[in-house]
Amino acid sequence: MHKSLIIICLLLFSTAGKAQQKGNYSFNLEEAIQFALDSNYTVLNARRDIAIALKQKWETTASGLPQIDGAVNYTNNLKQPVTLLPGEIAGGAPGTFVPITFGTKQSASATATLNQLIFDGSYLVGLKAAKAFLDYSENASEKTSLEVRKGVINAYGSVLLSEELVAIFEKNKKNLEKNIYETRKIYENGLTEEESVEQLEITLLDIESQLNNAKRSASIARQMFNVSLGIDADENVEFKDSLDDLAQQNISLTLLDDTSSIEENVDYKIAYNLTEQRDLEVQLAKSKALPTLSAFLNYGTAANSEEFSFLKNEQIWYQSSVLGFNLNVPIFSSGMRSAKTQQAKIALEKAKTSLDEAVQNIKLEVNTAKSNYQFATENYENSKKNIALAERIEHKNQIKFTEGLSTSFDLRQAQTQLYSAQQQYFQSMLDVITTKATLETVLNKPQLRNNN
Repeated sequence: MHKSLIIICLLLFSTAGKAQQKGNYSFNLEEAIQFALDSNYTVLNARRDIAIALKQKWETTASGLPQIDGAVNYTNNLKQPVTLLPGEIAGGAPGTFVPITFGTKQSASATATLNQLIFDGSYLVGLKAAKAFLDYSENASEKTSLEVRKGVINAYGSVLLSEELVAIFEKNKKNLEKNIYETRKIYENGLTEEESVEQLEITLLDIESQLNNAKRSASIARQMFNVSLGIDADENVEFKDSLDDLAQQNISLTLLDDTSSIEENVDYKIAYNLTEQRDLEVQLAKSKALPTLSAFLNYGTAANSEEFSFLKNEQIWYQSSVLGFNLNVPIFSSGMRSAKTQQAKIALEKAKTSLDEAVQNIKLEVNTAKSNYQFATENYENSKKNIALAERIEHKNQIKFTEGLSTSFDLRQAQTQLYSAQQQYFQSMLDVITTKATLETVLNKPQLRNNN
């Protein structure tokens, strides 16, 4: 009951907080994660699932506790039934009948019945099943929180990436416009060919197209981020972290040496929950062959009258009480119970096989996540070197082109190479952040982010 109250209070607090926090928002990544874990739509419903499981557990428990039912009955015989008795009873001739009415015209009664289950094998199994279902709901909620956390990290990084791309495209566009202006002047003075201008204009058109697409992507990324936090998609949000800072914070190769037990993985826990449930289904099927025993205690009072006088003090009420036991012993079911038990056993074997498969899949996921994270960190370091080289190459070609030592085609190639290196560099930052989030999710160790 105490745990149930905690869950319900959390739900109320989250709902109230969500309603009050309306307006501009400002988050660093950790603040965004914590906000989402309180307000994300999926997280809220996962908590409600736990609250439901707690109530179902109590519902199952209460079914074996004393149950009291009450009943009040009032009857008014508007036309009392007539019974025909042989006439000889009243001194009449044989073969004749005398009409007689029995009882009073009105009657009232009140009863209370106490029922108590004494023994039922299925009830004991039901208590275990309710606990198993609660464990499953808690594990499902944990998985939801991990996935929401990963989603927020990806969405936060995607916003930063899109805005970095917008900024770099705008910078490149400005530089190209300057180059085109200078090259057109040179062409007008007859010192270069018109193709030089045209080559630069082609590059500018590409940059403008990419810039427009980056702006649209930035808007969508912001909306996706807001939805992942559980706030209105059109709300304005300020991002405190930078992409470069997050990339640096997320380089922690100690994760690659993690040797955590597979049992800590939430997918393993959920798969194990399934085997528990199937095992309980086997126990439930077996329990159907056991006898059930229950007891009841009844207490009632009744009154009769020709008129409605049941509320008067002089009305006489007659008491009654019954104590009894019900014993039900299954004897023969023509193999029906045995067939159901065998079905449950087969389902249990299937669940165990699924658990073995889950273990292998988790191992594969861990190894894949580690490989992807290691590649992302290596690619990030390479991208930093590549962008430095691409900037130098573009700068050299810019000088050569200005001095007439290289063609506009050579310059365009150098510029295209630089623009590609820039995008790869920013994408490599995001990859470091997202692959680490994936690895932390698989290892079920999101707390490592705060420890690095």
